[in-house]
Amino acid sequence: MADPSSYRPEPGQIPDSPGVYKFRDAHRRVIYVGKAKNLRQRLGSYFQDVANLHPRTATMVTTAASVEWTVVSTEVEALQLEYTWIKEFDPRFNVKYRDDKSYPSLAVTLNEEYPRVQVMRGPKKKGVRYFGPYGHAWAIRETVDLMLRVFPVRTCSAGVFKRSAQIGRPCLLGYIGKCSAPCVGRVTPEEHRELAEDFCDFMAGRTGTYLTRLERQMHDAAEEMEYEKAARLRDDIGALRRAMEKNAVVLTDATDADLIAVAEDELEAAVQIFHVRGGRVRGQRGWVTDKVEAVDTAGLVEHALQQLYGEEKGEAVPKEVLVPALPEDTAALGQWLAERRGSQVSLRIPQRGDKKALMETVHRNALQSLALHKTKRASDLTTRSRALEEIAEALELDGAPLRIECFDISHLQGDDVVASMVVFEDGLARKSEYRRFQIKSFEGQDDVRSMHEVVSRRFRRYLQEKLKTGEWAPEVPDGSEVPDGSQVADGSAVPATGAPAAAGPLASGPVFEVDDTPGDDGRPKRFAYPPQLVVVDGGQPQVAAAKRALEELGIDDVAVCGLAKRLEEVWVPGEDDPVVLPRTSEGLYLLQRVRDEAHRFAIQYQRGKRAKRLRSGPLDEVPGLGESRKLALVKHFGSVKKLRQATIDQICEVPGIGRKTAETVAAALARAVPAGPAVNTATGEIMEDETPAPAGASSERGTEQ
Repeated sequence: MADPSSYRPEPGQIPDSPGVYKFRDAHRRVIYVGKAKNLRQRLGSYFQDVANLHPRTATMVTTAASVEWTVVSTEVEALQLEYTWIKEFDPRFNVKYRDDKSYPSLAVTLNEEYPRVQVMRGPKKKGVRYFGPYGHAWAIRETVDLMLRVFPVRTCSAGVFKRSAQIGRPCLLGYIGKCSAPCVGRVTPEEHRELAEDFCDFMAGRTGTYLTRLERQMHDAAEEMEYEKAARLRDDIGALRRAMEKNAVVLTDATDADLIAVAEDELEAAVQIFHVRGGRVRGQRGWVTDKVEAVDTAGLVEHALQQLYGEEKGEAVPKEVLVPALPEDTAALGQWLAERRGSQVSLRIPQRGDKKALMETVHRNALQSLALHKTKRASDLTTRSRALEEIAEALELDGAPLRIECFDISHLQGDDVVASMVVFEDGLARKSEYRRFQIKSFEGQDDVRSMHEVVSRRFRRYLQEKLKTGEWAPEVPDGSEVPDGSQVADGSAVPATGAPAAAGPLASGPVFEVDDTPGDDGRPKRFAYPPQLVVVDGGQPQVAAAKRALEELGIDDVAVCGLAKRLEEVWVPGEDDPVVLPRTSEGLYLLQRVRDEAHRFAIQYQRGKRAKRLRSGPLDEVPGLGESRKLALVKHFGSVKKLRQATIDQICEVPGIGRKTAETVAAALARAVPAGPAVNTATGEIMEDETPAPAGASSERGTEQ
């Protein structure tokens, strides 16, 4: 732990302007980001007697080793910069809300020629209109099914749409009147877009005008004795009213507002948001977070507002935001929200009436969410803790393996050999830490050599990070020459690949690649954290290879084991017999999940790599020849076979192809070995391939680049 006085800025050095500050630890990682109206006053509060600080604040300042700040002109700029830095650096002592689930939304793809209505999850895309989020996908589909009767907008995928256009026949929805069938030209693109915009208007809450118009049309049709049309309009009105009834009116003044409620205890906080549009609840979402910094309800609300609206623009930010407590910088937050919306936004606490009653409902939902989260977490934590303890006991480890890394090798008959590394922390997958490897040192099938290479490369990167941060360095006599030819005066160096290893832990093993990348940007580093346990997919040979790789690097504080698929036996280095865990063991279940995840990740990478290789062709080997010019060449000549037969002058006739490029293309095609002729298996006829090849591919058998 560091003494805060050791890095306290000099008196008068800190400006009294608004700004944003960052605390960094000894390895230059950003651990906390904050903002202040007055930097001098705010930072001064951190450097008082540690005993007087909140325990979480005291932990942060004693973990930090330096502090730096950036002056801005306004509090709104400070708010935006704080949000940006928290997103970029992911500081460990900042409150970060994460969705407890991926909530589905109703999306209308207005960025397409024929807009499509569909259920979407994940990050929002430009040009797509979103409604929600909703608690359940089935709730969206029920609403859409009712509304398609009135707004027959396309809901099919691009493949189905294209297929229907090719055969000239719409899908089932087109026949039953729930799609206007733009795929076969029943409506023009303009008419279909108008339907999609009417759908969006209705979902946005502008329902009264549309229903009034339909009722007037129904009465007019009845007066003109067009009873079938009147009956159809009557049914349309009924369908829309049923869709509206699914969202009861909660605010009678047709308000557009978001209501945010917080439930918290000493350790955790839950946030619930109700999205009200046109007086009806149109969506709901919730977050749960650990309170890793000293923050009150107002601070939690501020963080929630940043998380909720940091990436939003326009009408996604409502006119009114109702909160349980006003943040410290209410004026700055209001101005920031107004800039994102493009008009004034009211940020206030509801005091009476329907809005206060609805806020109480949102708060009850937050309380229930926090209680449910704690129940689930206690159950999961107990199971995971038992699993980690069983693994530690079976492998005779000093403590529970809080970070486990698993490696797997994948290939297809010796081709496209790849490896995967998956990471589990506290028994849960940490997908942001997953890594993929291509085997570089040899060709062919050899799982043992592959495992040795991958483990070596992973832990070389770990030692590189330690070298850059100064946590470890091989000892070299002062003034001596290090393997890369440079001189050192401090007894440390980064060895270079292919050179003799320096004295120290790496003296008998592989050496590093030179890495001069600065390590003080504060972002989380790849391969920077070592595991307590390495798991390999395999038996004794793979385990021995992984252990040998660690020993060659001088690493002796990482345990190794292997999990064999056949009998689910756990192998440890140097033992002739496996460790057999009971079939009902939570520890065995966890090892199986880790191994299966590594296998899935490796297979996914290997299949993608193989597919890319099979799609490649001779034109892919031409340097500087992009997709557009490859397409132009194939389109001009009709096929790669005809392109191969063309002269350089003929190739130069293609727009965008110069003589030098034409010579390179001709040379590449001359080197490529043509594939054997295709044979019609029904007739035995040898077929000439004259069909145009897609961009980036050819009719030749692909070779890996």
